[in-house]
Amino acid sequence: MKIQVDEILTLSIKDRLRLVGEIWDSIAASPEEIPLTASQRKELDRRKREHRRNPSAAKPWSEIKARLEKRHR
Repeated sequence: MKIQVDEILTLSIKDRLRLVGEIWDSIAASPEEIPLTASQRKELDRRKREHRRNPSAAKPWSEIKARLEKRHR
């Protein structure tokens, strides 16, 4: 695979952002192919166990997002 970085850098910011979005979407489409470190796997396993113990402690994304947006205003 040969990528011409110089060519990419000639694109407008808008087009480069679109390209980044397309690349990100293609990566997100195959999450099972994203390698995890041992520490990341350990943390995910810990979080799964915690959720199984107390699922009612989970907060919906909309609530978390609203809290973060409010904090950063």
